[in-house]
Amino acid sequence: MATLAATARRQDDEVLSAPEMGQWALAWRRLRRHRLGLVGLVTISFVLVVSYLTPVIAPYSPTEIDLLEQFGDPSLAHLLGTDELGRDMLSRLMYASRVTLSVALVSTLLVNLVGVPLGAIAAYQRGWIETIVMRFTDVMLALPLLLMLLVFSRMLREMKGLKDLFGSENVSIAVMVAILTIFGWMTVCRLVHGAVLSLREREFVDAARAMGTPASRIIARHLIPNAVAPILVAATLGFGQRIVFESTLSFLGLGISPPHPSLGNMLTEAQGYMFRNPMLAVYPGLVIFVVVLAINFLGDAMRDALDPRAKG
Repeated sequence: MATLAATARRQDDEVLSAPEMGQWALAWRRLRRHRLGLVGLVTISFVLVVSYLTPVIAPYSPTEIDLLEQFGDPSLAHLLGTDELGRDMLSRLMYASRVTLSVALVSTLLVNLVGVPLGAIAAYQRGWIETIVMRFTDVMLALPLLLMLLVFSRMLREMKGLKDLFGSENVSIAVMVAILTIFGWMTVCRLVHGAVLSLREREFVDAARAMGTPASRIIARHLIPNAVAPILVAATLGFGQRIVFESTLSFLGLGISPPHPSLGNMLTEAQGYMFRNPMLAVYPGLVIFVVVLAINFLGDAMRDALDPRAKG
């Protein structure tokens, strides 16, 4: 009981000091106290830096084949060994992480670019706009997500126009970003819709209306910035979900296609060699596990930091 009382007093003190410190400084102070959140932040930062420096620091090309080095054990030349074609596993893991994280990151940005304005406009304007947007959102959410991803991935990959636009080697990446965006914006839209509904009747919004401020400016300058905390938390957790979706689709053969390595298609290639060299599957699986776990740690920590009373 004493611990709970002390925690409550500390949270009250933080809330009272918020105007002096600023919301984001206060959130950062809370985040630094969250050990698992800091572990997640450091892990994600490290993985992102390594992934995007991969072309500079990777020891080998991910497609460099050496049949004399098949299933090589870890050595100074190949720190994680080699695969069934003699390709360096460390280099392939680095490039695969780069591709998977890029797809997840770009699709997360696009999801928020679509979902945030739609949810905010629907909540502020109400009426027929809200009805159309939210009923369409409900219909999209009712669809079986994995099945839709599989079907649309197959359909879009066969479209000749996309192959001409992006090239046959890159079309699978473009398709992955597109379908993760098409079937991912609804959750963000509903989240923002709920947040803006609670904000639109606040005094600062009434004051902006009374001054004749256009609706678009009220939404962009007042409502969305005040809903940014739940948006950030949802974006962080959604980033992890899209890593899993990309890996799942690639594992099933409808995600990122060779010659581009991804964590999912590395698992697919390892299926036939599980008993001969199980580490071919362990390495990419471990990267997926660690990255997604770190993202979830960070997302939970951000939720607690931005809204410390939500835990109670």
